[in-house]
Amino acid sequence: MCSPLQRAVDDLIKIFYSYSGKEGDKYKLNKKELKNMLQKELPDFVNGTNDSFLVEKILYDLDDNKDNEVDFQEFVTLVTALAVASNEFFVDYNKEDHKENEVHK
Repeated sequence: MCSPLQRAVDDLIKIFYSYSGKEGDKYKLNKKELKNMLQKELPDFVNGTNDSFLVEKILYDLDDNKDNEVDFQEFVTLVTALAVASNEFFVDYNKEDHKENEVHK
């Protein structure tokens, strides 16, 4: 039986490879594959933005070796950044909620 963390890691790997290699290198996401993954897996992240500009910016920021593709290690950088940002939001939200509860006591 897998732990939740093991399942999360497994899911990240499966998600990456379900989008990579549709065109070209099966171990990397090209711009079109990255855009498709972002739209399907992170719709709230890309909705209401200029998709094309956002994808270009994300690709540029993630692409450490400047090959115009995102490999798994570069993909994990995106996941990590999203997890950190989400955690910061959660912590800040909880701090504000705690302050409100203290005021109402």
